[in-house]
Amino acid sequence: MKELKKFTPNILVVGDLMIDHYLWGSCNRISPEAPVQVVDIAKETTVLGGAGNVINNLKALGSDVVVASVIGDDANGVELLEMLKEIGVDTKNINIQNGRKTSKKSRVIASSQQIIRYDKESKDCISDAISKAMLNALSNSIKNYDAIILSDYGKGVLSDGFCRGIIDLANNSGIKVLVDPKGSDFTKYRGAYLLTPNKKEAVLATGIDIKDDESLKEALLKLKSQCNLGISLITLSEDGIAVYDEVMKKFPTVAKEVFDVTGAGDTVIASIAFALSANKSIEEVAKFANLAAGVVVGKIGSATVSLDEIFDYEASLHKTTSDAHIKSFDEIEKIVERYKQSGKKVVFTNGCFDILHVGHVKYLQEAKSYGDILIVGLNSDASVSRLKGPTRPVNVAEDRAYLLAALEAVDFVVPFEDDTPYELIKMVKPDILVKGGDYEGKEVVGTEFSGELRLVQFVDGKSTTKTIQKIQCS
Repeated sequence: MKELKKFTPNILVVGDLMIDHYLWGSCNRISPEAPVQVVDIAKETTVLGGAGNVINNLKALGSDVVVASVIGDDANGVELLEMLKEIGVDTKNINIQNGRKTSKKSRVIASSQQIIRYDKESKDCISDAISKAMLNALSNSIKNYDAIILSDYGKGVLSDGFCRGIIDLANNSGIKVLVDPKGSDFTKYRGAYLLTPNKKEAVLATGIDIKDDESLKEALLKLKSQCNLGISLITLSEDGIAVYDEVMKKFPTVAKEVFDVTGAGDTVIASIAFALSANKSIEEVAKFANLAAGVVVGKIGSATVSLDEIFDYEASLHKTTSDAHIKSFDEIEKIVERYKQSGKKVVFTNGCFDILHVGHVKYLQEAKSYGDILIVGLNSDASVSRLKGPTRPVNVAEDRAYLLAALEAVDFVVPFEDDTPYELIKMVKPDILVKGGDYEGKEVVGTEFSGELRLVQFVDGKSTTKTIQKIQCS
């Protein structure tokens, strides 16, 4: 999937735009006025929400995005237009309807937990006049898009007639329409390529109680038939994604930790549209969407995910070949920055790891237990020879790196040419620097760039030197 980095699809997003407003703080007391928490607000942020979060996700993946929507003639509408312009999204297809309230959802977050949410918005359907004007405008540009996403949050932009009009225009031009649906009646989306309902939404729309694979298949088939879909799909939260093309297939989730599912559906439909536009198979599309969702639910608030984050996450799950875990200095610098921004604790250690043995594995497993991400600096062949003598290494650096990268405890391997990893540690600035127990009382290179030094005792009788001696004596 690495070739997706070279791909820039042009995707049209149509739907309900809104502002997600966050008040961040801490809570240490109960109000004397009422039995409610008092939140001390430390900062305030706003991001695009609703269809805007789909747009943010597409932009983060590398798409060109055009948006069509309706907002109100109010201060929130002005703010929303500015937010779209700041990320380079053309707003010419956004219409303003007098008297309409632009959606804004405000959330109070205390100690990473959402305390309350309050909304200001209109939910009435857009006027017929605006709907017709938008369809006329889109009919002139519909062939410019690689895919169309209908992001329905039930706020009135995607009225029945407007939905059907867009789908008809797209089908006549051979453009796939993907829909994040709302409500219990999906017939207004009839003719779309696929929908992305979650399990609860699919139960409401089909009337089928999804409790096992048989009922799941029944629901998928009913959606496909009722809505005349190209492919039927249901998202299953922690159980992944189910797809019915010619047969039913389930793709398990790959989320390691879940902090907030806000906006996860937006990430899923954006990643599906991105991968489909690159002509990926539905199997590849579902796996890609699962990876994207796995990243985004590990973040707080409506979040986005980049291709680099997806590929790094895939590598961290060891669902890739070993060489995907072997990084250059430039690559590891960017990777570490992303992990630190997301609050991950980075652990670093280094060595020759010439003939991999159980002592190495236990050492690395303990090192990994100190944090979230373990980076291993690996001495080059030349530096091993300078440190260990002309008969070493037994295995070349490429082989040593590949074997290390295959270990579950190791997230990334970075080869270095110098005798010490000083420059590498200076770049990584690990939270935890790990060395062997033989460094007790000795100076350790790079400690000035590290948060903490920890020493790990070696397994008695296990070493590369002893392994070589045993081979020579046999």
